[in-house]
Amino acid sequence: MNKHDDVVNAAKRAKPLPEFNIGDNVDVQVLIREGDKERIQIFNGTVIARRGKVGPSATFTVRRIVQGEGVERIFPINSPKIVGLAVKTRASVRRAKLYYLRGLTGKAAKLKEIIG
Repeated sequence: MNKHDDVVNAAKRAKPLPEFNIGDNVDVQVLIREGDKERIQIFNGTVIARRGKVGPSATFTVRRIVQGEGVERIFPINSPKIVGLAVKTRASVRRAKLYYLRGLTGKAAKLKEIIG
């Protein structure tokens, strides 16, 4: 077995994530291992990019602001370390990638929320 087989097997083990799109505000529950202990850490932010729909190389990028600094994390969709994903709010966007949010702060970075 090579590294690619491990990723494909992990994809089969992982439960499917709920539907989410670019611009959605999400909570990603990530399994963190520290020494011999495991805990779940929640990373919340806006989905600014998505690469691939399915397959072992599909990823999504989540961005949030922490103490005035932008923090981005790229998550493999089929990673067994992702315990869960919850969509908090949905936004209406007209771009496939929201990289322009990197240069905006405060109200300028606010997206148009979809109600209902």
